[in-house]
Amino acid sequence: MDAVRVALLRDVLAGTEWPAATRRFAASLRSSVVPRGGGLLLVGTRAYEPWHLAAHLVDEAAWAGCPELTPSLVRHRVRPGDPAHLSVGLGRLEGAGRGETLLLVAPERPDGGLLERVRDARRAGATVLSLGSADPEVVGLAHDALTLARPEPEREEPSGLDLDLVQHLVSAAAGENSLPSTRGRRRFRDRLSRLADQLTAPPPGRW
Repeated sequence: MDAVRVALLRDVLAGTEWPAATRRFAASLRSSVVPRGGGLLLVGTRAYEPWHLAAHLVDEAAWAGCPELTPSLVRHRVRPGDPAHLSVGLGRLEGAGRGETLLLVAPERPDGGLLERVRDARRAGATVLSLGSADPEVVGLAHDALTLARPEPEREEPSGLDLDLVQHLVSAAAGENSLPSTRGRRRFRDRLSRLADQLTAPPPGRW
């Protein structure tokens, strides 16, 4: 989606929470990726791989001169012969730690195995962001989360915005040079998050 279409989409959504919410989340993403750090890891679920978000972030990183926004797409199934940029498997999450950002994109609650890998990455010091699922455990694992509203029982259609459109808005905002800085207050939140992780981590040698 090009800049003109993103602008039109924002016009359509004017008066809703989405333009501000996606800019805020994009600011968190932009401030969490560290130049010369471990980079940005992008992972979805077995049923939903965020291909389009990965491609858009690659474009935005190039246009904005912000190479740290270029993600590594972590895949649940890697086939022999896949090119290098499509050959990053779930094992990559086991090495995630301080200086890296893990962005989980999931329309629904991921399986327990993926959540455990995300939890381990956070305990190791990685910044965890979540886009899509409103599951309490997913939101609780993330340092910052942007959730989509679920369908209301009496309505046939969801009350929120489509996940693909939200990803377009987030990636476009992440590449903008005018994003507000959130690093100052994030440092305090991150210190509290690391302390909480240390207090809840299992004692060494138990696992």
